[in-house]
Amino acid sequence: MEILAELQRRFGDAIVETHEHHGDATAVVARDAILTVLAHCRDDVALAFDVLMDLTAVDYLRYPGREDGPRFEVVYHLYSIAHNHRLRLKVRLDEDDATVPSAVALWPIANWLEREVWDMFGVRFDGHPDPRRLLMYEEFVGHPLRKDYPITRRQPLIGPAT
Repeated sequence: MEILAELQRRFGDAIVETHEHHGDATAVVARDAILTVLAHCRDDVALAFDVLMDLTAVDYLRYPGREDGPRFEVVYHLYSIAHNHRLRLKVRLDEDDATVPSAVALWPIANWLEREVWDMFGVRFDGHPDPRRLLMYEEFVGHPLRKDYPITRRQPLIGPAT
């Protein structure tokens, strides 16, 4: 089965763009459809993407050729043990609305991965059960993997004593 064709057939315009590179299938999904598409990828026996291998983000601020597009992409890397195939799903987000629904109900591991993306990039996950910072302390100002984070900013590397 051709995975990308199946997703386009089933979800239509919710699949914004598709491409393959070196055998890796990628689909850009509309934000409001991402949970439905993720659930289908996990639950459909022909797809059976039972593993969320990774969830990360990309900041395209000042990236050549992306000046007018959305600033962020949230990227889901899925794997099927039964079929030994992979899929990358992306959601594009504008800077002023960098929010996407949480996938924790589908894959519990998303809890930690979404917290890391929030902490490093400032992308929020609606419905996340525990939206605390993961790597930085709560009082840390900013999100250090954003391209506009001031690298010369000085602030404590550890939180205040309790």
